[in-house]
Amino acid sequence: MTINKIINNALKRLKAEGKLLTPDFYAEAFCKEAKKAGMNVEDCEHLDGYIKLLNKELQNDLKNYHIKTMKEFVRYVVTKLNRTTPTQCTKLLESQILLTKRILQVASVLHNKEVAALSQKTIDLIESAAQPEQLDQIRQQWVNFITTYDDAFLEQLKPYGAVDSSDLRKTIEAMQCGDATTPSTNKADLQRLAKLLVASFVPSIASSVNDEIASVSDKLRKNPDILESAGIENEIRAIISLRIALDNKTVKDMVGSIDGVLDKLSLRLIDMIESSDNSNIEVQKIKKELESYTEESTTNFKVAHKKLFTIAVALEKNTQLLSKDLKGHSSEVKMLSEKVRTLEKELEAAKKESQEDFLTKLYNKRALDELMQMKEAEFKRYGRNYSVVMFDIDHFKKVNDTYGHEAGDAVLSAFAQILKKDSRSVDIVGRFGGEEFLAILSETDTKGGVIFAQKVREHVQKARFLYKGKRIKVTVSAGVSERKNHVSLEATINSADEYLYKAKREGRNRVEYKK
Repeated sequence: MTINKIINNALKRLKAEGKLLTPDFYAEAFCKEAKKAGMNVEDCEHLDGYIKLLNKELQNDLKNYHIKTMKEFVRYVVTKLNRTTPTQCTKLLESQILLTKRILQVASVLHNKEVAALSQKTIDLIESAAQPEQLDQIRQQWVNFITTYDDAFLEQLKPYGAVDSSDLRKTIEAMQCGDATTPSTNKADLQRLAKLLVASFVPSIASSVNDEIASVSDKLRKNPDILESAGIENEIRAIISLRIALDNKTVKDMVGSIDGVLDKLSLRLIDMIESSDNSNIEVQKIKKELESYTEESTTNFKVAHKKLFTIAVALEKNTQLLSKDLKGHSSEVKMLSEKVRTLEKELEAAKKESQEDFLTKLYNKRALDELMQMKEAEFKRYGRNYSVVMFDIDHFKKVNDTYGHEAGDAVLSAFAQILKKDSRSVDIVGRFGGEEFLAILSETDTKGGVIFAQKVREHVQKARFLYKGKRIKVTVSAGVSERKNHVSLEATINSADEYLYKAKREGRNRVEYKK
């Protein structure tokens, strides 16, 4: 028998069994026909090959699930992984993370600013449960550091003693010993250093030098050799602090002076705007008041005073024109305000529509993804647990085939109303896709999620689904998972989906969960 014949037989089998032409259904039918024809096809042997790789315990457990396709096999493996409790691998991972943090803490106290900063940044990422992308970025930063690090700068220390790049403590100790190779500071160097220090003592903002600063400056100019004495260091530190204090005081006085003028100017401008008819007279008053400021009252304020006076002159010339212009545009401003309010309403409506499923009026997949991320953020920050419930309408394809797609839409809409009615205001319910629906139950564990799912299931079973006078029998299956029992939001959703799959496999019209 040829491959073409097997393909035709596979297509006929799908049609006879009433299945859609999907990749999974076609692969299953093709392999059955190939086996029936006695032909060995390598692609049909993959599943058996993977099953043989499992241990005997898993192979025996797998027989109870009647696995027929690769998709079903992958779901089984994922389910097993999600059910895994903390094992030695988990403990090993935790130990490795703790070891990494301790190594980073050691690195952070080494005498290298870049390493210390990078170590602290890495520790913060680990403690905040960073995503793989973030860890990859920080890993790349470590790679960049190690590939670009250059310790050639240590060669500059050779004139002062032996350099040991593997032990910086020994290098420093050798410098402290002051062996014969250590160059001495000559008098010319001390004189240049003394001049530089004296120049740095002069305040950069304050107008005069303090007596204490002048005294130390004079001492350094006359006797630069005192720079080699041990006591001069504290004296120089005190002088630098004093110079900074003088500058700070001058700045404070300048700011206080300018603040007073600006406060008065601001108040006058506000009054001017509120009573625009008298604005020109008010600006003239401001100008005269600025003219009255004397040099003594505006110490260290000459430039600011000049600029403020220029502003007042400009305001005097343009206030009348501005007032006239504002009055002429008031109607335009009102029209624009109305347009803005209209656009805001349209934007709000569009935003609501983009989050709503057109048929069921529940949240759509896009909105569910956003809301689930918010719930996940609350869980990570505040530890607020939640449960995920996946629903699927049983034999929905049969409803469409028997009564038509309009009847199917009516069933979906009616089920959505039941789901919305049975949920709380703090819960999130939406259409996940096709005939699948999802509920996120706030502050709810597995037990509470099962109670909710059973309530919905019983409500659906008792409800009368009518379409054009015909009663349609509808049931629903569900899977429940609790967030705190899983490593991530995705794992929780996958677990709920696997329990839903189990419920449908074991007879439908039931709720499955981790018992």
